[in-house]
Amino acid sequence: MVDSNIEDSRKTVTMTFRIDESVMDLLRAESEKREVSLNTLVNQILKRFVDWDMYEPKVGMIPIAKPVLSAVFEKLNPDEVVEIAARVGKNAVHDMALFMKSRMDLDSFLSWYETRMKSSSIEFKHSVRNGTHSYILKHELGYNWSLYHKALLEEIFNGVLQKRIDAHITNSTLSFQFEE
Repeated sequence: MVDSNIEDSRKTVTMTFRIDESVMDLLRAESEKREVSLNTLVNQILKRFVDWDMYEPKVGMIPIAKPVLSAVFEKLNPDEVVEIAARVGKNAVHDMALFMKSRMDLDSFLSWYETRMKSSSIEFKHSVRNGTHSYILKHELGYNWSLYHKALLEEIFNGVLQKRIDAHITNSTLSFQFEE
């Protein structure tokens, strides 16, 4: 059964699926835990799938535990971190964002980057004031992870997007700003 409705100016479709009872029990429990409706939770799951999960293996992404990633970055010296960002990271990120968003401009890159941070369980905040975009990312991955992302973002913004970026890092945060 398919039925189209308009809710909050978004087009929705009503559809019937058969779902294993044990899966449904887990989904109901998770929706109660998050204090969202089952419908909202399922929409979030499906959105994440179409925004990220279905592309992840196609673009060469692999899941890795945070403690492992942190330990790997910890072993590198700062020059190695910056060199990896410039030599490998820039092209890999460019190609992934282009493939997943079908274009590489400021809006598509930021949309891709935010989706990546969400899928990586990295907390971030985005605000815009007087034409200046500000991002703050919070993580527990160490100084070199921050340095890698700072160098990577500088490569992408300065080289690909032709935008000046101002980035600052600590052991557990990365912040960056740029003008519209």
